[in-house]
Amino acid sequence: MLHSMTGFARQSVDTEFGALTWELRAVNHRYLDVQFKLPDEFRPQEQAFRQQVGDRLKRGKIECAFRFRRVLDASSEIQLNDELVKLLSTRLASIASVLHDADKVDPIDILRWPGVVQQSEIEVEPLFQAISDLLAKSIEAMLAMRASEGFRIASMLESRCADIASLATSVRARMPEVLDAVRKKQQERIDKLDVDANPERLELELALIAQKIDVDEELDRLDSHIAEIRETLAKDEPVGRRLDFLMQELNREANTLGSKSADAETSKAAVELKVLIEQMREQVQNVE
Repeated sequence: MLHSMTGFARQSVDTEFGALTWELRAVNHRYLDVQFKLPDEFRPQEQAFRQQVGDRLKRGKIECAFRFRRVLDASSEIQLNDELVKLLSTRLASIASVLHDADKVDPIDILRWPGVVQQSEIEVEPLFQAISDLLAKSIEAMLAMRASEGFRIASMLESRCADIASLATSVRARMPEVLDAVRKKQQERIDKLDVDANPERLELELALIAQKIDVDEELDRLDSHIAEIRETLAKDEPVGRRLDFLMQELNREANTLGSKSADAETSKAAVELKVLIEQMREQVQNVE
């Protein structure tokens, strides 16, 4: 099953410690690039969170933002760091003496200063476990979204594979007609010259031309690549890089087919092939 590299998930939960929220955003990237936005007190757990993401995701640029709103204990009084409050008051008075037009400081701003309000210690292990559980839930939600988008991409790729196979079949069916037209064209040129052509030399020339414009090998490789793409789509593993390689191979065959074209219809088919391949390539860039 294909997975897109694009995804989003937001999961929240209220716990005995407070409100926890994870928000995950993913876009396409050549490798796995995980970035975290965490409150300072949770930085020591970043490596564990990174490992948790890496165990489930293999490619993409993943932005993981965590927010924690601590629950207030209504049964206990707010404890203040009196020494810090006095120090802030002294420094603010010094600033006010220099800046005479300074606005009066709101006491609420003092309360927001880090360390002014002293809170009781939280049991770290249960809190980290709750955060990890919520991250796992967020990852699964994003994987579900990426799988849904991957299904749409797989359907589109299968549709284009069918179109390419149909074009290859039509070109193959027309090759005898193309070769016959080349033979007639050569004969008409000889007739206009009003000379007697050596039949053996004529056959040799026609054989060389037929070899030059023969595209059976390119068509066989197109069929082989299409079969391999379909096998790859059925794999239950990251296949983005392999599909990208197969797009390059398809494009190479389409270019060769165009360069060997001996009539307008084959040239048109080569152009249509390149359009289909480019549509596939754009989608493959977003496959994990």
